Amino acid sequence: MEVVKPVKRNVLLNPGPATTSDAVKYAQVIPDICPREQEFVDIMTGVRADLVKVVHGDPEKYTAVIFTGSGTIVQDVLVNSLVPEGKKMCVVNNGAYAARMVEIAGYYNIDCVDIQSSATGLPDLDAVKKTIEKDKDIAVVAAVHHETGTGVLNPVREIGQIAHDNDCIFIVDTISTYGLRPIDIEKENIDFVMSSAQKGLAGMTGASWTVGNIKAIEASENYPARSYYCNLFMQYDFFNRAGEMHFTPPVQTIYALAQALKEYFEEGEQNRWERLQKCWKAIHRGLEEIGLNSVIDKDIQGKLVVTVEAPDDGNFNFATLHDYCYERGFTIYPGKMFGLKTFRLCNLGLITHRDIEDFFVTAKEAFIKMGYSLPLK
Repeated sequence: MEVVKPVKRNVLLNPGPATTSDAVKYAQVIPDICPREQEFVDIMTGVRADLVKVVHGDPEKYTAVIFTGSGTIVQDVLVNSLVPEGKKMCVVNNGAYAARMVEIAGYYNIDCVDIQSSATGLPDLDAVKKTIEKDKDIAVVAAVHHETGTGVLNPVREIGQIAHDNDCIFIVDTISTYGLRPIDIEKENIDFVMSSAQKGLAGMTGASWTVGNIKAIEASENYPARSYYCNLFMQYDFFNRAGEMHFTPPVQTIYALAQALKEYFEEGEQNRWERLQKCWKAIHRGLEEIGLNSVIDKDIQGKLVVTVEAPDDGNFNFATLHDYCYERGFTIYPGKMFGLKTFRLCNLGLITHRDIEDFFVTAKEAFIKMGYSLPLK
């Protein structure tokens, strides 16, 4: 796609939205169109097929169902739509985004078994196994693939096996891994993944989706209808009958998503993952040069988010660091861990290790401005 005018490029090291290409930005500039036209239906059909392809799903077994909204809307959809009457869900909870699914279940008065563990480590698989085997009312097991608040990568394949051994549906928040880390939905024992356009595919905010098991979606037609807008079967059924979203879609966002998917397949799954791993390594090199430490053990990091322990003294001010970097084209994000002063550096978008190296030149200047000598002691 020809880009008319280059757009100022910012390097976003926050956990989403991510840095996008100019072609994705300009894909939104289209003639006005009614989303009920066949032209747009064809765009949606192609996007849905590609979303299944990203996670290597068999189109006979899996389909993509898109909703308008941020990633949380898909958590809402799956939690409220997939639990049968009188049954429970179980959340493997070691971070803020798993805790959000517990909270959503509470809003819908869905009985939820909350298996909590430390946000800085992996869940106890023995505890998960014993809990699910003991409680035969559990019908849905939920986990987060990569806790964006900390950077911990959870053992979803193992959790999924436990779920399936006990005849449970397994739903996984893959919002910060989809389109970034290679995922094979069936090999990972996942029935439903979730994602959002502004994350790994480096599209625009406003469209989110699940890629899920068709038989499980169709079975949910007979479950309690707990939401009108966020009902999985209703949206799936309307796509099947009309090729469209039930309610008005984010038209321009879908065109941008189609372009982002094109760029994903052009780069290639493995090439993208290798590029992002180089970014992650560059983050750790830069932290070491400054004298900062990551909170999470490297061995359990997903290589997409690094939670950094900030200096615990009177000199450090996150707002000063943020503003200095922001003015020079780099965006960073505060931490999401209670009781510990942290900030996060994320490599989710269309960035390279050179961008990370340039960021650390700027970050070092900011630390010196705050009165530090580098490396920190």
